[in-house]
Amino acid sequence: MENLPVLINTVKQMKKPPKAPIKSLQLELFSQFVTNDLSQVSNTIELWERIPKYFFTSKQVEKLRTIDGLAKPFEWAYKENENEYTVSIQPALIKQKDKKYKAFFPGVTEELVEEALKKIFSDQQYAIHDPEKTESWIKFTLGMIQKALKTKGRSRSIDEIKQAIEVMNKCNIALYKNKKEIWSGAILQDLVTVGREEYLASTDTHHIARLPLFISHSINNLDYRQFNYDRLMSCNEQLTRWLYKRLINRFTQASHITTYSCMYSDIKQASGLLQQNKEGNNRSKILSAFEELKEKGVIQSYVTDERKTARAITDVKYTIKATPQFIKEQIASNKRTTDIKTIAQKSGIRLIKKP
Repeated sequence: MENLPVLINTVKQMKKPPKAPIKSLQLELFSQFVTNDLSQVSNTIELWERIPKYFFTSKQVEKLRTIDGLAKPFEWAYKENENEYTVSIQPALIKQKDKKYKAFFPGVTEELVEEALKKIFSDQQYAIHDPEKTESWIKFTLGMIQKALKTKGRSRSIDEIKQAIEVMNKCNIALYKNKKEIWSGAILQDLVTVGREEYLASTDTHHIARLPLFISHSINNLDYRQFNYDRLMSCNEQLTRWLYKRLINRFTQASHITTYSCMYSDIKQASGLLQQNKEGNNRSKILSAFEELKEKGVIQSYVTDERKTARAITDVKYTIKATPQFIKEQIASNKRTTDIKTIAQKSGIRLIKKP
């Protein structure tokens, strides 16, 4: 897997959204899918999604808070391709009804809201992408997000969505590679609320926010994959959704004769979602996620191979066989990738080679 590149410096500077739409072939290609039903598909952007940031449970956050409701930044270290990474997440401080501030880390609701926003962004009506500045902006209302979540069975109240947007805007994520900071920013940056006089036909207040540069860079470089958005949103377990995306991005050559293998140790480090005290409970959680992927039509079967030292399990290798439906979807995603790269080449779009 490619190393995460250094994309931006860490100097914070409030940017303003473009005043007019920008013609962008890159955005047009991001919005084109190989499917008969556009409502069922979206884009997964591995460059951004491989950074662990949505692994906080309400119980964990409560333990991280001090008696006055505040919290220090939380760090999670992991390895990939012989490189050491650390993600440091500074919580969002949100004012409560009692006028006091309380610390919040991004969790499940923020994860689902981001998925809804990326789906909304794939509709060019609500997206602005500047390929020259490598900037992507999304226009949305809280009502749009609420409808998108409700349609997929993940209903949230307006207050819950509003708080999620605040958390995504006010928390800060810093990523370090081999102890050197390579990126720092919010999940939703430069959030701006637009007055109703500019959107008289709307009953909701419109917001505009800038997406992280990892996403803009991937849009410029056509580095994303089509996937079954309906299925992702139907998955109940957070780890199931994480594993599903992992398979979409890495089991690209899924077929009736190929398999995909991964290690327990890699899943534990990369996801941040296996933090139970007993390793046996963590392994059981992975098996539960695999069973849900079987139920959702992604995995046809899987085999576990336990690695032991004496009688102790030190690691587990999982070997996965895909269902015909997942194979079909991966073939469609591969075709879409080939098609858009052909169009980009003919149009003279220069792609940056991966490091």
